[in-house]
Amino acid sequence: MRFRAAVLRSYETPFTVEEVVLGTGPAAGEILVDIAGCGMCRTDLAVRRSAGRTPLPAVLGHEGAGVVVASGDGPDGAIGVGDHVVLSFDSCGECRNCRGAAPAYCDSFASLNLFGGREEHGRRLTDATGKALAPRWFGQSSFAEYALVPARNAVRVDPSLPLELLGPLGCGVLTGAGAVLNTFRAGPGDTLVVLGAGAVGLAAVMAATAAGVRTVAIDGNPGRLALAERFGATPLPAATAGLAERIRRRTDGGAQYALDTTASAPLINDALHALRPTGVLGLVARLHDALPLGPGTLDRGRGIRHICEGDAVPGLLIPRLIGLWQAGRFPFDELIRTYALADINEAERDCDAGRVVKPVLLPERRDR
Repeated sequence: MRFRAAVLRSYETPFTVEEVVLGTGPAAGEILVDIAGCGMCRTDLAVRRSAGRTPLPAVLGHEGAGVVVASGDGPDGAIGVGDHVVLSFDSCGECRNCRGAAPAYCDSFASLNLFGGREEHGRRLTDATGKALAPRWFGQSSFAEYALVPARNAVRVDPSLPLELLGPLGCGVLTGAGAVLNTFRAGPGDTLVVLGAGAVGLAAVMAATAAGVRTVAIDGNPGRLALAERFGATPLPAATAGLAERIRRRTDGGAQYALDTTASAPLINDALHALRPTGVLGLVARLHDALPLGPGTLDRGRGIRHICEGDAVPGLLIPRLIGLWQAGRFPFDELIRTYALADINEAERDCDAGRVVKPVLLPERRDR
């Protein structure tokens, strides 16, 4: 099967949209998805800074949504041909955490999603000359017209929904919203500070507002702060002097929860100092430098934890977020700007420059 995909051939060069070849169809437990749209996530772009850990050349993309066009043999009730699906991260389904409803902490998460994929996926996808492309990124590689994925990655959604816009629910939006709804289980009377008003941070703001949580959003981009305010947060510029004290004043003496999406050590320390006793800081961005903590920072029950994929079971959280969106309480679609797949490099530039919060790439095939 031949179709077009965006291939990243080196860490320094642009994507090239070219013909690729899928050598085999779906095996047992797999589905072939006709991609309607795929969000561009910061994790896709971070591959350029992965110091060679992500195999190249590769087809990236892990916020896909589309229609199932072929299916391998699977258990009764599995995803089938014609289903509309949102794709999320891969997991083994067998380890202790997967069996304990914590697939984001799968023992094989890194190998399945970031650094190689399943061994049996090798050489199934090649370029037009027969050169192998890296195994499936997050089980998807959905910067493409089609994606071959484990059925476990897919969440069935109502066919009446705007499928091309739903892909970001599979990762970035799921991460921010899940941190609030699953990890913190925040509710009325709680206070939250969100560091960084990108897609993950703004999803957290929207979820917090839907849950009745009072939120402060911190960012250096006035446009992003304006969005956060529109979604219900109190905006606070990142460069504000005495930031921790200003947060405390806006949260009745200290925030119960803080969510960092920036990996900025100074901002993280400000947030820690703004927590009330028993307050919790969640980290979703990978730290690249040491995080110095002053004496007493974690006294009085304060804590820090890393949050992967919003602690989500995608099949539970994605329908919940869609329900909130349908009720007018979770307007994630307002973050989205669509681009043709052929314009992926423009989308990346706009994302890097902060001109767009969430790019979504739309394949434009001649057979549509």
